[in-house]
Amino acid sequence: MSWDEIFQLIARAQTGDRAAFGMLVERFQPAVYAVAMARLRDPNEATELAQEVFIHAMQKIDQLRDPHCFVGWLRQITVRMAINRVTRKAPVKGAEQDVLQNAPGAEAAPLDEIVRAEDRADIWQGLDRLKPLDRDTLVAFYIKGRTLKQMAREFETPVGTIKRRLHVARNRLKSAMEKSAARRQKALV
Repeated sequence: MSWDEIFQLIARAQTGDRAAFGMLVERFQPAVYAVAMARLRDPNEATELAQEVFIHAMQKIDQLRDPHCFVGWLRQITVRMAINRVTRKAPVKGAEQDVLQNAPGAEAAPLDEIVRAEDRADIWQGLDRLKPLDRDTLVAFYIKGRTLKQMAREFETPVGTIKRRLHVARNRLKSAMEKSAARRQKALV
C-alpha cells in the first residue's frame, strides 16, 4: 500500500468511513502492537492496548489536521495510553512476613492491647524527654495529623524548616527511646 493510498484512507476515515479506518487498522496494527509491547512487555496487555488505541484513534481521527502526521499521532496515542496503563496498574507486590505478622487481626487480643498500651506509654515518655519544639513538632504531625503547610502556618516557619525539624525530632525521639530501653534492659540484668 503506497503512502498516497494511506493518505486517501485517512481522509476517508476522517469523514466517517469505517471501512477505510478498518484498512488503516490492518496496515498499522503491527506497528502499534510493537510500540505497546515495548512499553508493557506483556503480549496480552499489548494486544488489549492496541485495540484501545484504535478505538480511541477512530473516535478522534477527525481532530487530526494533517494526514501526513497520522503515524506519529498514532504512535503518540499508543505511548501515552501505555504509560497510563502502567501507572494505573502498578504491579502487586506481596507483603513481607514481618509486615503480615504485625498486621492486626479481626479483633485485638488482650495481650496485644497491653503491648500497644505500653508502646504508647513509651512513646509519650520519649516525647516528654524532648525539647518543647521537637515534641510540639512531632505531636502536631503524628498525633494531631497536621499537614506540613498547616504546621508551617502554625509555627510561622517555612515548610522546608518543618521538614528538617521533623527529621531531627524523629532522630532525637529514637535516640531517647533507645537509651530508655537500654536502661530498662540494664535494670533487668
